[in-house]
Amino acid sequence: MKKVLKLTLAVAMVLSSTTLFAQKLGRINSQEVILAMPETKEMQTSLQAVQKDWEENLEAINVEFNNKLQEFQKNLNTMSDAVRQIKEKELNDLRTRGNELQQMAQQDLGKKEQELMTPIVEKAQKAIQTVSKAGGYTAIFESGSLIYFDEATMTDITPLVKKELGITETATPAAQ
Repeated sequence: MKKVLKLTLAVAMVLSSTTLFAQKLGRINSQEVILAMPETKEMQTSLQAVQKDWEENLEAINVEFNNKLQEFQKNLNTMSDAVRQIKEKELNDLRTRGNELQQMAQQDLGKKEQELMTPIVEKAQKAIQTVSKAGGYTAIFESGSLIYFDEATMTDITPLVKKELGITETATPAAQ
């Protein structure tokens, strides 16, 4: 009975190791693919336009604050205490508005970037899956997160995914 169990385990280990070595592995630099996609360039242009709008609003508040601050400093000696307190409150309120607007801008830009990036990443992932299935790959690893890989045993599918996405480049950055 023990001999049969040992024999069964030995056969199972041999078969599983044979299956493991028969697997086809690949690697990809998905960041390179995403950066090469035309949609990414369009996204960056859209984000720059949104960022410019926010910067113009922030600049308007900064100009208003600086003008009121200069006026306050110029007339400080001639102001009554009540007027000085009102002007200080106006300046503090304006500074608070500017800080709140800056936080809103950062949140809005982050949200907009996520909104625009999601379909790009999904499209790249779909292309990776298409190429992986067509090539018979068992697993695809991200190039940047591997500690070690043997170039001879892994196929870089980055060019194939770019081709699937219709990206044609004459010069591509060196694969990692």
